[in-house]
Order: sequence, then structure tokens, then C-alpha cells
Amino acid sequence: MSATESASTPALPFLHAIKVVAEDIDFMGHVNNARYLNWVQDAVLAHWRGIAPAEDVASKAWVALKHEITYRKPAFLEDDVIAQTVLERFNGARAFYSTLIKRGEDVLAEVQSSWCCIDAETLRPARIGDHLREFFFPKGE
Repeated sequence: MSATESASTPALPFLHAIKVVAEDIDFMGHVNNARYLNWVQDAVLAHWRGIAPAEDVASKAWVALKHEITYRKPAFLEDDVIAQTVLERFNGARAFYSTLIKRGEDVLAEVQSSWCCIDAETLRPARIGDHLREFFFPKGE
């Protein structure tokens, strides 16, 4: 399968725990909407660092290209929140993620985002190697 094709085996969801702290709360008493984007970034980067081989983690970095977010319910101080992120596909230097921000079974926000992989040294776009497909889209057991 080439990098331009969609994955036939879906990626496994990656769970990233989030602790809501006082700095996240806005004047209305709930988490500021902008903070959700930080959480998505934290989850996507944790996913990359936790699954990609060390040499790829060291030589590549990520920049966000686009976020589309739908807010469903507010989060509050000391809520236990999880970012459940799934790599949908990658193509060339771009990766496409779907992330749910959840408190228990409640979906607080849904986020579709696209990211550009860059070379950590030159800061120029870097193709996501096909060798990474096996790490992010494992074959069924």
C-alpha cells in the first residue's frame, strides 16, 4: 500500500489523560475553549512519541495545519478528562486525526485536525515514511 492510499486496517485509538487545572478555567467557570486545542496537540504528540520508532521521533516534528472543533459540553475544574485520538490516515507529509475529548461517556468536544510532518533540522515538510504504517495501522490479529 502506498502512502497516498487510505489505510485498510483502522488505527487503534490512543488515550491521553488530561487533568483540568485552575489555569484552564475562564471567567464563566469552565474550561476555556482555546484550551481544548492544546489538549488535542498534547494527545497527537503523545501518540506520535509513544508509537513511532525513536529515530523518527528524534528526526521529525509536527505543526498543526487545521483544526475543526465542535464543542458539546463544558469541562470544569478537576474533571477527569480523556483525549481519545485516532490517526485516520497519512499522505505525503500530512496526517489526519480525529479526536474526542471525553469525561466518562460524555463527549465534550469532537475535533478533526490535520498536521504537517517536518524535518526537525531543516523545518521543511518531510514525507511520512511508509515504514511507519505498520506502527500506526497494525494488522488484525
